[in-house]
Amino acid sequence: MLENLKDSKKAVGIKQTLKAVDRGNAEVVFIARDADEKLVDELKRACLKNSVEIIYADSMHQLGKACNIEVGAAAAAILKTISNP
Repeated sequence: MLENLKDSKKAVGIKQTLKAVDRGNAEVVFIARDADEKLVDELKRACLKNSVEIIYADSMHQLGKACNIEVGAAAAAILKTISNP
């Protein structure tokens, strides 16, 4: 599922991912297993509240690479696509 991040519209980082979840724009959220629990706790709660699936990446490095960035990422989300009627 991580490979889907490369070609998808996404939010990267805890703050941007949390905003996407709170706005109802996140389809699925990825959280790195080695991310600081204090930082991702609020994001996890928001995902539970909004029924957003959480998928865990092995590391921040792996998640950053999947997002096409050269640094690690604690969290990312694939954003919902909005179709025009």
